[in-house]
Amino acid sequence: MAEAERIIGTPETPDADRDGQDRDERDRAGLDGADAQGAEAEPAAGAPRGKRRVAVLFAVAVVAYALDLISKMIVVAKLEHHEPIEVVGDWLRFEAIRNAGAAFGFGEAFTVIFTLIAAAVIVVIIRLARKLYSLPWAIALGLLLGGALGNLTDRIFRSPGVFQGAVVDFIAPKHFAVFNLADSAIVCGGILIVLLSFRGLDPDGTVHKD
Repeated sequence: MAEAERIIGTPETPDADRDGQDRDERDRAGLDGADAQGAEAEPAAGAPRGKRRVAVLFAVAVVAYALDLISKMIVVAKLEHHEPIEVVGDWLRFEAIRNAGAAFGFGEAFTVIFTLIAAAVIVVIIRLARKLYSLPWAIALGLLLGGALGNLTDRIFRSPGVFQGAVVDFIAPKHFAVFNLADSAIVCGGILIVLLSFRGLDPDGTVHKD
């Protein structure tokens, strides 16, 4: 009898079926829990990665602002009311000019408006810094912030008055408008932002494809 049971197998009983089902359910529950933990551990697709780049933004802004401020102090002290200095023949020279308009001398009749725009840009950049995870965006926004602060400082503290001050320009290429380092920082930051937007890179570090 024992040999026959071994060959044909022991008939399954209802209790044995229930025990097997319970084991299967416990196994499935364990696998589901492991999958859920794995899903929680993995970041969601498109979520920002890395750390915030606020320090980079403000470091770039401080450097850009300091270079602009120092260069204008030297120009006012050594170059204003003096003959221009030729750097590369007639193609590039340093010439001190007071500009009441926007970058590169445009819009001299709207000094107050340009001042308010610069202040608004600074506020927007500072608010955006809270969700900044992209290093290239941090550099671009830092250049914009430093340049905007540089020219805004002139608008506030230079003559003829608060919010109407004339910006100090001194870089004079041939057949081109006279500008300063703040203007250069703003233009470079703007170009970098355009390039990053074309590549689909957002300030929070995610990449989108249209």
